[in-house]
Amino acid sequence: MRVKLFYSCALIIALLMTLSCSSDYDVIIKNGTVYDGTGDDPVTTDIGIRSDTIATIGDLNSASAATVIDAEGKAVAPGFINMLSWANYSLLSDGRSMSDIKQGVTLEIFGEGSSMGPLNEDMRDDEPWQTLGEFLEHLTDQGVSPNVASFVGATTLRVNIIGREDRTASDDELAQMQQLVRQAMEEGALGVGSSLIYAPAWFADTDELIALSKAAAEYNGTYVSHIRSEGDNLLEATNEFFEIATEADIDAQIYHLKAAGKQNWPKLDTVFYKIDSLRSLGHNISTNMYTYTAASTGIDATTPPWAQEGSTADFIERLKDPEIRQKIEKEMASSETDWENFYQLAGSPDNILLLEFDVDSLKKYNGQTLTKVSEQRGTDPIPTILDLLIENGGDIGSVFFVMSEKNVKRKIKQPYMSFGSDARSVAAEGEVLKSSTHPRTYGTFARLLGKYVRDQQVIPLQEAIYRLTGLPATNLKIENRGYLKEGHFADVVIFDPENITDNATFTDPHQYATGVEHVFVNGQQVLRDGNHTGAMPGRVVRGPGYQE
Repeated sequence: MRVKLFYSCALIIALLMTLSCSSDYDVIIKNGTVYDGTGDDPVTTDIGIRSDTIATIGDLNSASAATVIDAEGKAVAPGFINMLSWANYSLLSDGRSMSDIKQGVTLEIFGEGSSMGPLNEDMRDDEPWQTLGEFLEHLTDQGVSPNVASFVGATTLRVNIIGREDRTASDDELAQMQQLVRQAMEEGALGVGSSLIYAPAWFADTDELIALSKAAAEYNGTYVSHIRSEGDNLLEATNEFFEIATEADIDAQIYHLKAAGKQNWPKLDTVFYKIDSLRSLGHNISTNMYTYTAASTGIDATTPPWAQEGSTADFIERLKDPEIRQKIEKEMASSETDWENFYQLAGSPDNILLLEFDVDSLKKYNGQTLTKVSEQRGTDPIPTILDLLIENGGDIGSVFFVMSEKNVKRKIKQPYMSFGSDARSVAAEGEVLKSSTHPRTYGTFARLLGKYVRDQQVIPLQEAIYRLTGLPATNLKIENRGYLKEGHFADVVIFDPENITDNATFTDPHQYATGVEHVFVNGQQVLRDGNHTGAMPGRVVRGPGYQE
């Protein structure tokens, strides 16, 4: 009995000693200038993290932690939210999310028009998922550094039920599409996203988009849209967007708001006026943007949508048909079309940069203007585009210089503006280096905080952080993220506001941003002293309609 009692006492003493020696927190961030995501002035204080949660904000001088970071002189903020991300593709092959993590992005939001589900059997290849929710679970099960969320794509819904045909949806087809929206919302989609300049999205009429948005509104979702025109028909396109939002009674956001083409730059005033008017009436209308004067999309955006009906093979066959090709070239050369003619919006082939060729024999043209490529090939610019589309399999990633610097600054000043890269999140290594890219892939968020906040003082730092964190989280009804508050998930970025810089350029884009020192996602450190730790703690972030 005495032996048993001795061992029992020894066990209790050992347990007490272990508890007394254990840390109060897993992580303490000390002495940082804390921006809580509300837009309020910062305070110098400490943050204590336990597991995946912000446990304490306040004086922690007497507390201990396994990891202590002295953030004196540094900004401590909620993790940034990328409102428009194409990392749904790149994260499948590389979950580190290097180009965005190095800018402090802890949440990637997908779904500009197309989404990774729902897929019917004809749409599936070897994907181990079918629904949007299954894709997001697959991604996080595989391992990713940032959190992920998605809208369900209106284009994906249309292809699922109708295909790529240029026709109006029947009542039965609309009902089927609405049911797919409801399923996606219950799986956690944030709402419905559209991208209306592209085929087959272009084929959807306003009534179809209202119907899809009404289904999302049943779950308090959001409608987001790359509107039908950002150029010559910008005002008509925003009117359609506002009609969808008001008729469906849904919160709505314009993707990458811009006035494209010099002749359209003054139209931004009218767009601002319309947004302000609707917001004053109680409609939650908002926008997002990337911090550059150049857009990026496929060179197929210079061709009419009718030519792209059906499959890529159908498109290429039309380009090869002399009679049809002549009609395509005529429309591309016209300054008066009802579709978004990127060739005309650019104003000159000098303003079109060809970036992403898939065929090895064409990669010599990466990073060159359409003018230079045309000269080398001995053909005029429009025939050069069509020839390259045929040779490269139907598309080429390109950059179009269509916006003004003055308008970029004016957009940043709008209180409802959030930010998205409209790009993948990649590592500057390996196969990635064989193609060029838009510098927004590496610099969208650092460019805001460096060039436009610190250097040009377009908006204050606390306002910029709010627009990167609290504003998008609130707009999308995302719970327990977007703010530094006790009880919220510990998505935290620590950066040097005096040195944060975007380094990527159009001529040398594969350069990481600098100035972000530490990043935590769900309490785990993903970036330490600017270097990726290899941690993959990302989770699925679900919308307000989620049903477990």
